[in-house]
Amino acid sequence: MMNDRGLRRIRRALLSVSDKTGLIEFARALQRLDIELVSTGGTARALREAGLRVRDVSELTGFPEMLDGRVKTLHPHIHGALLARREREDHLQTLARYGIELIDMVVINLYPFEQTIARPAVTDEEAIEQIDIGGPAMIRSAAKNWESVAVVTSPELYAKIAEELERNDGALSRATRLGLAQRAFTLTSRYDQAIATYLATKVDGEGAEETFPNLLALSLRKLRDLRYGENPHQSAALYAMGERCGVAGAELLSGKEMSFNNYIDADAAWRLVNDFSEIACAIIKHTNPAGVALGATAEEAYRRALETDPVSAFGGIVAFNREVDRAAARAVTEIFTEVVLAPDYDEEALEVLRAKKNLRILRIPQVEEKGGARYELRTIEGGLLAQTPDTSLLNYEELRTVTKRAPTKEEMEALLFAWTVCKHTKSNAIVYARRGQTIGIGAGQMSRVDSVRIGAERARLPLKGSVLASDAFFPFRDGVDEAARHGITAIIQPGGSVRDEEVIAAADEHGIAMVFTNMRHFKH
Repeated sequence: MMNDRGLRRIRRALLSVSDKTGLIEFARALQRLDIELVSTGGTARALREAGLRVRDVSELTGFPEMLDGRVKTLHPHIHGALLARREREDHLQTLARYGIELIDMVVINLYPFEQTIARPAVTDEEAIEQIDIGGPAMIRSAAKNWESVAVVTSPELYAKIAEELERNDGALSRATRLGLAQRAFTLTSRYDQAIATYLATKVDGEGAEETFPNLLALSLRKLRDLRYGENPHQSAALYAMGERCGVAGAELLSGKEMSFNNYIDADAAWRLVNDFSEIACAIIKHTNPAGVALGATAEEAYRRALETDPVSAFGGIVAFNREVDRAAARAVTEIFTEVVLAPDYDEEALEVLRAKKNLRILRIPQVEEKGGARYELRTIEGGLLAQTPDTSLLNYEELRTVTKRAPTKEEMEALLFAWTVCKHTKSNAIVYARRGQTIGIGAGQMSRVDSVRIGAERARLPLKGSVLASDAFFPFRDGVDEAARHGITAIIQPGGSVRDEEVIAAADEHGIAMVFTNMRHFKH
């Protein structure tokens, strides 16, 4: 019965979970409050092995599980027990007539469909087998009847629910049941959308996985509200897309809460350093690299990156693609830094970094098997743009030398490094570099020759002998002429301009080696 405060006593709970995290502790808490446990298959086995008393669902339904467990809870003795309105005498009389026992709580999570399809090379058969049928049906039945039934859909809720049950002698409030129902319908909506989106890539037949589906369903889970957006007068929040990985799933080890702009810059830095297999460090300001370098150690990579532009690095975002040790941590804290992010930190490094109270320290979870994001999304007024991620990297075999002089081995290594950094720089993008270190960066200009000029003007290290990368073709020879004034020796660019011959001739006049990639890396 429900009392005046909206409390509803829980007397029987059905537990059926794929993720058994925290299950035993929660079930023990329920049993201590004399809540009867009913369960299915592997969940029932786990409960019994832990010494808990549990009834099988088949005892309630009078039918065994069948079809390899595909059918076990799709039965009137389950859904009638969940959907019956307790205040309706005719509903209760119907249950009594058919011997249906009320179920007051469902503890359930679904087959891991999204995690399954995120695995590389997953087969359709594997994916289809992870489509849960009985689980969403029970969730929806329980959530529809939230006035009488509680539905618990995540292990992260167990402690809070157990505490409230203990405080109220086995009862849950109306507000709690309503909140649980809202979460439940959000879960089933997201689950159905994930399945629909996956199947939409199949309907056009062979090769359809590479196309954009007619339905692109999005269901994002809010992780937290942010203090404000890009500017203080804007509101903002962080949402997770799929499994928590990358910057969205970062663990804040110390420092102030992350801001909207912090997340944007941290993501740019993390994407950049992860395009390198060598130890790399990137310093980012306003999504553009202020300095990037490789090194034998994390400290060396940071110090070489800092040399590019130590002025702009002040208040920047620093990313490493390797564990940070004490030496690297000490180097980072020598100037004011907003955020440092890395796959991990040793204890001495954390001690050094935590001494800076306002420094945000992020640890990025490493996921061994992940399919990566299928699409990159950008909103426009009234709509949304989707594209496949720019994951292309170059190697020696893909480059075409177009000048009389070919690059030396050292120049080629520097060109490939500069090209990777250029990919992560706002267009029009120009990157001056030597092997494993940026020298000067010109970003976001309306004219490519201006980016060439600005990149050179901002250089703190000697430009002579460096190489240059351009994210798109040179429309005129003026960019090459400007670069030659600063003593560069080689250029990497996509090619494809109607004036390519004029640009190549300019490079030959200056003795500059030039290679075409036949691929551009615009970043707007």
